Amino acid sequence: MDYQQLLENIYQEILPYAKEGKQADYIPELAKVNPDQFGMFLHSIYGETASLGSADTRFSIQSISKVFALAICLSIKGDELWKRVGREPSGTAFNSLIQLEIEKGVPRNPFVNAGAIVMADILLSHFENPEREFLNFVREVSGEPTIDYNREVAESEREFGYLNAAIANLLKYHGTIENDIESVLHFYFLMCSVEMSCRELSLAFLAFANHRRKFNYAGISLTASQVKRINAIMQTCGFYDEAGEFAYFVGLPGKSGVGGGIVAIHPLQYSVVVWSPRLNSKGNSVMGMKALELLTTETKESIF
Repeated sequence: MDYQQLLENIYQEILPYAKEGKQADYIPELAKVNPDQFGMFLHSIYGETASLGSADTRFSIQSISKVFALAICLSIKGDELWKRVGREPSGTAFNSLIQLEIEKGVPRNPFVNAGAIVMADILLSHFENPEREFLNFVREVSGEPTIDYNREVAESEREFGYLNAAIANLLKYHGTIENDIESVLHFYFLMCSVEMSCRELSLAFLAFANHRRKFNYAGISLTASQVKRINAIMQTCGFYDEAGEFAYFVGLPGKSGVGGGIVAIHPLQYSVVVWSPRLNSKGNSVMGMKALELLTTETKESIF
């Protein structure tokens, strides 16, 4: 498969969508990002690579960080994790308070904001320095030691994070989080603020694409079975109330972020990342969704 030519062809096909949607302007720092950027990087488990556009430009990975948090929490807690967070698709927005209240403070899955806030709480309880440990894991799994938090983005999210604060308070009311609310939110926003490029994310997610290879990074170990289960949760929950659409049109496990990034993996074949800041009404990249749909259409391969 000539992935490079395929990516170039895909880009030409998605150009009509280049002005659709808008960046996540409810986070002031993200509103400053030039929305007319596009990057894509594919990395096969056999070492093949293909790159397009701004593939080396770092951006705020936002909710893609939740996959890293899940990997660490699952390594620490094992199946005990599922007593505090569910595994079911949400069918609602990623920041829904209504669903959390109905389900008595147990988040539907690790990828909705409530679930990720619980995971932040777990990491705060487990590590003496969770900020350092989380970043060390991301750096090692991606092979890039210069990856860092963007503290201006984190502060911007906290300043206007009223809904996430409400979620954290509701979790605290139900006894789902143990630590101080402000500490949990601070760490949650920091995790979301990590900046990576398409190339770096693609390499990091090879660890999830190839469950036959030992998963052990910065002291975080997962079994092949646990890696496959993370993939299953990405497949069913990675796109919130657009998860069904992504499964239907793309057919790969994946995770999106409101920074405009989308990562997807084809198990035992490749990981691929697309970045384009203009989002649809569900908070997913317009061009990113279309690019990945065309990728699996043209290759005639998905997990189905």
